[in-house]
Amino acid sequence: MSRVYITGVGCITPLGNDINTLWDSIVNGKCGIDFITKIDDPDLPVKIAAEVKDFHPENYGIEKTMIRHNDIYALYALAAAYQAMNDSGLKVGEDVDPRRLGVAIGSGIGGIQTFEREHANLMQYGMRRISPLFIPEMISNIAGGNVAITYNAQGPNLPVVTACATGTHSVGEAYRLIREGRADAVITGGAEASVCKMAIGGFNNMKALTTSEDPMAASLPFDSRRHGFVLGEGSGVLILESEELAKKRGAKLYAEVCGYGNTCDAHHYTAPHPEGRGAAEAMRLALEEAGFKAGEHLYINAHGTGTPLNDKGETLAIKKALGEDEARKAVISSTKSMHGHMLGATGAVELIITALALKNGIVPPTIHLDEPDPECDLDYTPHTARQWQADIAISNTFGFGGQNSCVALRKI
Repeated sequence: MSRVYITGVGCITPLGNDINTLWDSIVNGKCGIDFITKIDDPDLPVKIAAEVKDFHPENYGIEKTMIRHNDIYALYALAAAYQAMNDSGLKVGEDVDPRRLGVAIGSGIGGIQTFEREHANLMQYGMRRISPLFIPEMISNIAGGNVAITYNAQGPNLPVVTACATGTHSVGEAYRLIREGRADAVITGGAEASVCKMAIGGFNNMKALTTSEDPMAASLPFDSRRHGFVLGEGSGVLILESEELAKKRGAKLYAEVCGYGNTCDAHHYTAPHPEGRGAAEAMRLALEEAGFKAGEHLYINAHGTGTPLNDKGETLAIKKALGEDEARKAVISSTKSMHGHMLGATGAVELIITALALKNGIVPPTIHLDEPDPECDLDYTPHTARQWQADIAISNTFGFGGQNSCVALRKI
């Protein structure tokens, strides 16, 4: 089985639309959460979100026809893929056979803004005014399909849809494709653009979103004041390559992908298992495959949504997966405190952040952690980034339906 490396990364996020800006924002504890600007409705029940700012798709090699005929979530994916491919330097047809280049880019919801727009057309004008491009713009696989078309990726194409776990599952499945010899390289990640009335209304009515009107006190992972997540948007894309291909072409290496855990709570369609059963098993599986040994320096990029049930459940799951002693040695943070919860994109963006944390020897902070919850009693790196070199890192994401995903990375 081949070893697998990250050789390129790209992003569109509330903290910046390129990797250098994202990382600089993360290290400096910048908050990308603010008042909603993309919806003009004074009666909106939620006032705060983590929006992508100053996004211009034409700056990322996307043709005007593609811009007109795609939901914004797919444009985010195309822009992040453009950056990642340029960063990797991978040349299709020269370095890699198109038939051996795969795509694994998912979305938790897909083109919900297209759905909202076309539903309005239906209600106001009738069925004949529904766009003929409604379905291809809306579906959750179109981002991956368009990336494959753009880069002539003729190998496996696997659009994962596992709610908030989508981005991490996508990278995990891409890792397996290469490890098992089914592809030599995979363009992988997630994309989401759900800052719209339908998504906000749905999440708010199930009491999942924060109703805070203070951007600096809205996303509060592991804090006793937390009461809901902040809706975010964006995309993260990584280029994974086999060891043979990466070394043959002298590729830049960010980190080695070395473990993957994929489980289901089989408990409830929105609430996590109260004992952290599935989350703990996903972490255990990823660390076991990665060859983690007691005493190694471990960084955990937590799911850390800032919801009451998730954060204490994840704390319990970390203790179950590692044992009490190792759990207390691990250094943990939730970067959602800065970029909000990007749903299907969040796991991919957080894996990029995790890879950069390993490469640069810096642990990102959990900002606004002013009043730690006694039930969340591990080292969550409050307020400021920390110089600390991890040997190995994991990134957790958990989604509705009891979906649990964990990917392990090793420092090179």
